[in-house]
Amino acid sequence: MLLRLAYLAVTNTFSLIRLLPMSEREKEIEILVPRHQLTVLQRQATKPAFTPHDRFLPAGLR
Repeated sequence: MLLRLAYLAVTNTFSLIRLLPMSEREKEIEILVPRHQLTVLQRQATKPAFTPHDRFLPAGLR
C-alpha cells in the first residue's frame, strides 16, 4: 500500500512539474485533443446488434 502511495505521489509530482511551464492555451489544447479523439471514435463505433441468444442470459438473470 505504501509503495502504491509513493508511486502516485511521484507520478503526480512529475505531472505537476510538466504543467508548470505550459501556457493556458497549451493546457486547453491538452484537454481538447482527447475530447476530439473520443468524439471521432464514438462516431466510428456502431452499436452492437444483439441476437435473441445474446438477450437470453440477462433475461434469465432477472
